[in-house]
Amino acid sequence: SELSMLAGGVLVLPVLAFITSFVFWPGALLKAYNWYWRRRLGLVVRYSHSGSYRFCYSSRGTPGGATPSMLLLHGFSATKDMWLPVVKHIPRNQHVVCVDMPGHEGTSRTCAEDYSIQGQVGRIHQFVQSIGLDKRPFHLVGTSMGGNVAGVYAACYPAHLSSVSLLCPAGLVYPTDSEFIIRLREMEKSQEEEEAIPLIPTTPQELENMLRLCCHTSLNLPRQVMRGLLDNRIPNNDFYREVFMEIVGEKSRHSLQENLPLITAPLQVIWGKEDQVLDVSGAAVLQAALPGCQVELLDNCGHSVALERPRKVANLIMDFLSAQEVTGEDAKKHS
Repeated sequence: SELSMLAGGVLVLPVLAFITSFVFWPGALLKAYNWYWRRRLGLVVRYSHSGSYRFCYSSRGTPGGATPSMLLLHGFSATKDMWLPVVKHIPRNQHVVCVDMPGHEGTSRTCAEDYSIQGQVGRIHQFVQSIGLDKRPFHLVGTSMGGNVAGVYAACYPAHLSSVSLLCPAGLVYPTDSEFIIRLREMEKSQEEEEAIPLIPTTPQELENMLRLCCHTSLNLPRQVMRGLLDNRIPNNDFYREVFMEIVGEKSRHSLQENLPLITAPLQVIWGKEDQVLDVSGAAVLQAALPGCQVELLDNCGHSVALERPRKVANLIMDFLSAQEVTGEDAKKHS
């Protein structure tokens, strides 16, 4: 069954200490907090269109700097704001674009075909064209579900990319089952209802279990904040379930694995050693298929590397970009 197959992504939302002192509107305060940090980090929310389809994204800086533009793709049931902790540690002169994936947050919600990995790749390609990001090669970053999309995008549109960073990507054949996959298989055997999908919580306890599954370091959020996070998610649960069933379906479950031979851009892989959603053994799969890739395994870190180790992730990506620029300059000198 599809429920026993691989899924990617996770809710990843930054949390600020002051929000815990409020009781009545934690969901609204979380949105206010994200607005505050976007402003503080210089990120501006914008919209672009491809026909009647609308993309929502945030960006900072302009193309044409010393390093390529950077496009970041979030994971399942998250939003562009999951990247705020990482962008905080990225140099101000770096052109950064964070987009809401198809159907998520401010981007158009259409039909199941758009939520398969190939469907998402097609929509991201439309987005890239709509904002002119394809005018020069850019660096693509994707985490979990977004990592699956980023890898397949790299296979489909190699000329558009200067390099790629994959963070705990979905879409591989993993040598070792993760805790998440084990739970899905147990759920399938016991014939539980779909509502029990670990990444689609419907109760405070299920949300707590999901966060524990996704983060190696406990967040210890107050009950009121947990309630607010859950209240924000529940209205979208039918949509999340539709996306989930698409990305674990036969067309998408191993999309990245199937496209690995077509990836030619320099590749960076970042993975938390304690990942319980997508097992870290996937890093060895990528390294075996693409021996030239750079692999970084993070100690004491789970699936949500952008939340748990944002400074480290930002530094690794920027170091990788700088190394690619040096390699490119050396190649020009010897040509």
